[in-house]
Amino acid sequence: MEQLWKDTAKFHGHQCQGLAIGFKAALAAREYFEISSTDDEDLVCISENDACGIDAIQYLLKCTVGKGNLLIKMRGKSAYNFFDRTKNRSIRLVLKDMNKDMTREEKQNYLLNHDSKELFDYTEVRHQIPERARIFNNVTCSNCGEKLAEHFARIQDNKPVCIDCFTEYKRFD
Repeated sequence: MEQLWKDTAKFHGHQCQGLAIGFKAALAAREYFEISSTDDEDLVCISENDACGIDAIQYLLKCTVGKGNLLIKMRGKSAYNFFDRTKNRSIRLVLKDMNKDMTREEKQNYLLNHDSKELFDYTEVRHQIPERARIFNNVTCSNCGEKLAEHFARIQDNKPVCIDCFTEYKRFD
């Protein structure tokens, strides 16, 4: 386990308590779904933050943004929603409150040395299982000339435009 932590920290770039949170969440998901690792899109994570912990999820569970099986729903919470498509199971892990008087290093050690069931509340997932990643056709923005996936295009003056070139119609805030 110590070597796995070191390898995860090497992938991330340093050791920190945020990485330890994701490390323990990823291990808890592996235990819950009875898997060691996966290289396909059958395991999905919706992280409710974009903090250091998602690097551990990428490294240990092979969930990545590029494959479409790591999604980030910014809520500012240390919460991770995992789905196993093959077993049709899911779990939401939410970090429990920790002793606020600990230093960052003490918190990291606390996380690494305690059982996941002591660290996280295991609850029901609040999200639907995401569909598999799709490949979309490209369109060209009529304003800047750059290509973009058609599902991100907006129509303005009967022409496709990218979000950056789109002028939002807003009459008041």
